[in-house]
Amino acid sequence: YFCYHRNMQILHASSAFKELGHPTRLSVFTLLVKAGHGGLPVGRLQESLQVPHSTLSHHIAKLTSVGLVKQERDGRVLYCIAQYTHLNALIDFLQDECCSDAVVE
Repeated sequence: YFCYHRNMQILHASSAFKELGHPTRLSVFTLLVKAGHGGLPVGRLQESLQVPHSTLSHHIAKLTSVGLVKQERDGRVLYCIAQYTHLNALIDFLQDECCSDAVVE
């Protein structure tokens, strides 16, 4: 079980890092994290990043597919919201897997 669970963590983390490895997606995610739990309307993201709507939709879909972002509609406004649970899981993964055996001098 442990090996399977660890491998699943590695797969999920690598997928998330892959999607965050694109400059536009990292910019989107950074803006959403800074925006807090209320997120940002897609229109405001588009204004801030100056990217075409279709391009932004593609990048948001990639972040949504790995659980880093969710979308919620409020009337006619579509909000993107960072998923802090998934962000914290990535941070925990890095700390647990990459730093647990680090030698501090």
